[in-house]
Amino acid sequence: MVTLLPPFWLIRVAVAAVWLYEGLWCKLLRGQPHQFEVVAAVPWFGPRIGAAFLYTLGAVEVALGAWTLSGVAPLPCAIAQTLLLVTLNANGLVWARHIIPDPAGMVVKNFAFLVLVWVAAGLPGWA
Repeated sequence: MVTLLPPFWLIRVAVAAVWLYEGLWCKLLRGQPHQFEVVAAVPWFGPRIGAAFLYTLGAVEVALGAWTLSGVAPLPCAIAQTLLLVTLNANGLVWARHIIPDPAGMVVKNFAFLVLVWVAAGLPGWA
């Protein structure tokens, strides 16, 4: 039987790469300053708490990337990724919709990403 699916390892790497890019580059290294503006728009955060939150979020996202790559406990990993992404998107839409360049596009892209997250969760182990 011929399959058109990419190798399983590549699916996991793709999911992990998104978390590593978002966490390490965009947040910890401040490669996307716009993300700070979005976080600072939350009324009880502001710039000072927003910066600390952004660094913490970056570390969490890097950890999710590493967890995804490990292949350990894929179901809890997918649940954690889903909860984090849905929470971030919902809060972004509520508090920072006016500064998000394409809110609908953000939701559509993150929906597609979460589908890939769940595909990765359903893959067999690294074996």
